[in-house]
Amino acid sequence: MEKDSGQKQNRRQMITGVLRYSALGLLGAAGGSVVAKRRRLLREGKCVNGGLCLGCEVFNKCGLPQALSLKEGLAGKNNGRK
Repeated sequence: MEKDSGQKQNRRQMITGVLRYSALGLLGAAGGSVVAKRRRLLREGKCVNGGLCLGCEVFNKCGLPQALSLKEGLAGKNNGRK
């Protein structure tokens, strides 16, 4: 898609550019909404990892019942071992 400074843009190039930047805008908006939803769930104290506690990055700070139960179970196993 080389253009000289004096060359006019044809219809195909214009439509391609519009579609390209529209798709880029939609991807940016979708990514932003995913980040905003994750932050909202964390702020409300809801699980962001679908109940998979051990792989969760906020497991150590999590106060949800399922995570607390798992923490107690892990602490009990570690205390029983020598």
